[in-house]
Amino acid sequence: MKKMRVWGGIAIIAGLFISACGGQPFGMSGILGGPAKPKIIIPRETKDYKIYFSSNRTGGRELFRMDPDGEHQIRLTNSNGSKYFAVVTLDGSRVVYVNNDQGKRDIYSMAADGTDQRRLTRTGTDEFPRWSPDKKKIIFVSARDGNREVYIMNADGSDQTRMTRSENEQSDAKWSPDGTRIAFTSTSANGDEDIYLMNADGTGQRNLTNIPGLDWNPFWSPDGTRIGFVSTRDGNREIYAMNPDGSHPTNLTRNPADDGSGMFTWSMDGRLLPFVTVRDGNREIYIMNSDGSNPRNLTHTPKAEEDDPVWLPDGRILFVTNRDGNWELYAMNRDGSGTVNLTHNPADDMRSLVTYNESGLDRKN
Repeated sequence: MKKMRVWGGIAIIAGLFISACGGQPFGMSGILGGPAKPKIIIPRETKDYKIYFSSNRTGGRELFRMDPDGEHQIRLTNSNGSKYFAVVTLDGSRVVYVNNDQGKRDIYSMAADGTDQRRLTRTGTDEFPRWSPDKKKIIFVSARDGNREVYIMNADGSDQTRMTRSENEQSDAKWSPDGTRIAFTSTSANGDEDIYLMNADGTGQRNLTNIPGLDWNPFWSPDGTRIGFVSTRDGNREIYAMNPDGSHPTNLTRNPADDGSGMFTWSMDGRLLPFVTVRDGNREIYIMNSDGSNPRNLTHTPKAEEDDPVWLPDGRILFVTNRDGNWELYAMNRDGSGTVNLTHNPADDMRSLVTYNESGLDRKN
């Protein structure tokens, strides 16, 4: 069962990504000559970044860039097709995105300022690209062989290789923070969905959630020790977290209303998790501790819909809302204060998929 979110005729599939500087290493290299462990960079808060988003303000859906306060909004793309699902490399140098031209979906890349645009795939069935942490590889989903499978290619589009071989439909492929593993969702013909894990070379594929109920949308904690996901195993949609081997799954939301639409992003220190819920009758943004305790409403807009909260590099939360009658990008402090409209445009401005464990942060190593 696939889940496309559409409100007011608008499909929330457009892309946003954020380019930031600064980071601190997590983990150590090998000790006493032992093998080096992959390095995870945990970003620190910074005000030195740009926000990238997509908008239909010029007719077609194109990619734009703006400052953290919403100033200097610049158009980056100008071609046929609808641009979305944009993701920037960790060092902020290049962007990969999807161009849907009359139903034909292919993956492109460009420099972060919009120059040097290159077409990477040519099958018309490719989408959902994500950079590896070292920016050498890109994973993506393609239906070029009949069903949706996970593929990998080099950053320049060469050596496109199929990683999964299943009758199921694959989606939601996401790198672990150290780049050694990939989590993804696999949907069977009867609609059952489970989260799988594989090594970065496609080996060791295993089902992490092989129990009754739908499980989808895996998202890694910043240190790679937990995988969050959405599940209906308790009868309604809830947010869970588990170890990367599938052990110790924990229901974080525990509410009879549906929780788990939109994005889920741990804070940079892994202690907080904003999420979308309908427990108040409409879609509101809540925040809770990473263990599920102390959930509280941040938006309080009973006549609007709020969606897709992600952390900004300066510690604020970015989200999309229709509280002004159209979809705009807003930012607020982690306690819900200081809410500000960043885009201020009568057209629809949106975000969806990002980098750094789906938190929208990018950083230089």
